[in-house]
Amino acid sequence: MVEQQDPPRAADALAPWSGGDGGDEPDPRRWRIFAVSLVVGFMALLDVTIVNVAIPSIQEGLDTSTGTVQWVVSGYALSFGLVLVTGGRLGDAYGRRLLLLVGLGLFVVTSAAVGLAPNVELVILARLLQGAAAGLLTPQNSGLIQELFSGRERGRAFGIFGLTVSVSAALGPVLGGLIIALFGEEDCWRWIFLVNVPIGLAALVAVLRLVPHTRPRESGEARPRLDPLGSVLLGAAVLLLLYPVVRAESGNYLWLLLLPLVPVLAAVFVGWEHRVVRRGGAPLLDVTLLRRTPGFANGIAVGTLYFTGFTGLVLVLSIHLQTEMGLAPLTAGLLLTGFALGSAVSAPLAGRVVTTVGRQLSVGALVTVVGAVVAMALLVPGREGGALWALLPPLLFVGGLGGGAVISPNFTLTLDQVPPRMGGAAGGALQTGQRIGSAVGSALGVTAYTVALGLWGPEAGLRTAFLVSAVLVALALVAAVVALRDERAGREA
Repeated sequence: MVEQQDPPRAADALAPWSGGDGGDEPDPRRWRIFAVSLVVGFMALLDVTIVNVAIPSIQEGLDTSTGTVQWVVSGYALSFGLVLVTGGRLGDAYGRRLLLLVGLGLFVVTSAAVGLAPNVELVILARLLQGAAAGLLTPQNSGLIQELFSGRERGRAFGIFGLTVSVSAALGPVLGGLIIALFGEEDCWRWIFLVNVPIGLAALVAVLRLVPHTRPRESGEARPRLDPLGSVLLGAAVLLLLYPVVRAESGNYLWLLLLPLVPVLAAVFVGWEHRVVRRGGAPLLDVTLLRRTPGFANGIAVGTLYFTGFTGLVLVLSIHLQTEMGLAPLTAGLLLTGFALGSAVSAPLAGRVVTTVGRQLSVGALVTVVGAVVAMALLVPGREGGALWALLPPLLFVGGLGGGAVISPNFTLTLDQVPPRMGGAAGGALQTGQRIGSAVGSALGVTAYTVALGLWGPEAGLRTAFLVSAVLVALALVAAVVALRDERAGREA
C-alpha cells in the first residue's frame, strides 16, 4: 500500500516526471519504472563481488597467475568508479531512458564477451568495458528516485535501493558459488557472466516499454550542455587513486607514489567546476553542493568509509574460506549469506523511518556493524565445521542488520536536498565514493590478511583483517556522528 506523500519541496517541483504530462501529479507508473531500474542496478552491482569465489576457477581455466586474474575483479571496479559521475551527468542531460538503454546494451555485449573470451587479456579488456557500462547504469537509479518520488515515498524508494546495494554485494559470492556448482568445474566461471545476457535482454525490453522518453531541461537551454574537461579532470583524479590501489593488491607498491597527485588534480577539478558555474555553464558536478547542501559531504564520507571496511571483510572471508579452509565455492558463499539476510530485514524498515529519525539511525546502525565485526574478530578465527556455522552466519546477520540500516538511510539523507537537475551526478558522486571505498578496502583487507598470514598463520591473518575492517567502519561512525551534530545544529539555527 502506497503511503501518503508529504507536500513536495521546491526542489521537487523541478522533477520532470512529477506529473508525467507536466502536471503536479506523480507518474502513476513510477513504482514499475523503479522496479525495472532496480533489476538493472542489481545486475551491475552484483558483478562487483560475484567473481570473488570464481578466482581459482578463472586462474585454472585460463592458466594464468593470481595477480593477473585479480584484474578481472579490480578492472571492473576501476572502470566502474571512473564513469559514475559522468554517467550520472549524462543521465541528467539526456534522460534516464537513453542512458539505461545504452548502458544496458553495452553491459549485455561485454558480459557475453567476458564469458566467451579465449584468453585472459580479452577477459580483462571486456571486464573493463563491462565496468564502464555499469558506471553508466548505476547512477540512473538515484536520478530516477530524485525525479519520480518526493517526501516519504522518496525515503521508501531509497530504502529499497539501499537494500539492493547491500544484498547485491553480499549475495555475489553465494550466487557465484551456486553457478559454479550447477555448471561444473570446467570453464564454469564463464556462466557467471553469460547469465547476464538473457537477464539483460529482458531488462532492455522492460526499459523500452516502461521508461518514458523524457529529458530534464535546464532553464534557458535548447540542448543539454556537458563539461568534457571536468569529466577528464575528475576521471584522472579517480584513476590516480584507484589504479595504484589496484596494483598494490598484487604487491606492486611503487605505484602508490602517484597518490600525492590525487589532491592536486582534485583541487584543479574543483577550481574548474567553480569557473564553469561562474560563467553560467553546466558543470559535471556542482561542487557548491558539498558546501551548501546539508549532509551531502558528510554522507559521501560515511558511504566511502563504510564500503572501505565492509568490502574488504567480504573479500577476505571469501578467500580464507576457500584457500585456507578448503571449502567449495558454494559452501563459502552460503556461509556469507547472513549479511544479505540481515540487510534484507533492516534496509526497507530503515527506508520507512529515516525521514523521521534522521542521522541517529546511521549512528546506531554503524555501532551495530562495528560490534558485530569485533565479535567476529574475537570468536571466528580458528573455528571449523559446526562451530564455524554456529558463529559466522549469525554474526554476519547482525552485521547485515546494521549494514542495511547504513546504506539506504545514507542515500536518502545525502541526496534529500539535492535538486533533481543534478540528481544523477550527485548520486554518481556518492557511488563513486563507494567504489573508491570498495577498491581501497579490498586492497587494505587483502594486504593485512596476507601479511599477517605470512607472519603468524591463517588464524592471525583472519583476525587482523577483521580488526582492520572494524577500524574503518569505526571511522564511518565518526563521520556519521559529525553529520548528526551538524543536523542538530541546523535544526537549532
